[in-house]
Amino acid sequence: VAHTPYMYSTFDAGGLKVRPDGSVIESGEGADEARPTSAPKVLVLGGGPNRIGQGIEFDYCCCHAAFAARDAGYESIMVNCNPETVSTDYDTADRLYFEPVALEEVLAIVEREQPVGAILQFGGQTPLKIALALHRAGVRILGTPPEAIDLAEDRERFSAFLRQRAIRQPPFGTATDLDGAIEVAEELGYPVLVRPSYVLGGRGMAIVYESDSLRGYIEEAVQASPHHPVLIDKFLESAQEIDV
Repeated sequence: VAHTPYMYSTFDAGGLKVRPDGSVIESGEGADEARPTSAPKVLVLGGGPNRIGQGIEFDYCCCHAAFAARDAGYESIMVNCNPETVSTDYDTADRLYFEPVALEEVLAIVEREQPVGAILQFGGQTPLKIALALHRAGVRILGTPPEAIDLAEDRERFSAFLRQRAIRQPPFGTATDLDGAIEVAEELGYPVLVRPSYVLGGRGMAIVYESDSLRGYIEEAVQASPHHPVLIDKFLESAQEIDV
């Protein structure tokens, strides 16, 4: 028998709640089934809705983050919405919120549970994207600070960081429209590696060898804009990839 409380749309941080029959009740009148304890808590944000077999390393790390929090004397609270993961097993964490790993839902859980902090670095791109917003909302981020996360996520800032330390990197550029992409690619020289920004698991990535292919990629595969620039790198055909 599993003992982990399993919350799935069964809590409400405040306001009104609509019952299945359409009636509206106050959140304090039976809508909230979370019943937080008084123990110190740590929130662990999972990787979100990856496909089966995708992002296994994120799930592994999130599970061990929950185990470590428990071993350190904290109540571990997992927030994830993928049923095909170990992190959403009933007994991985002390409490499980089967909710979207999104800002609104996470803030509602934080308001209800009042954790000492949140661990979000192990869940991959989905929780990383809301790190700064959570920090600005007053949530304490445990581990790697939000400023360091933003430094690694922001392509221009990270490139400047490498240049300051004389660390070599492939030439690259960014573009917000087709003309800009062609200009960057011609400056770098083909082949180039092109990919959208803020995507999961390398989705939409392509190696482009000439301008016609780049034109088709920009027009069909991505929607380039000032808020979602296309990243363009000089593709190193003879490079070796090494995981550390």
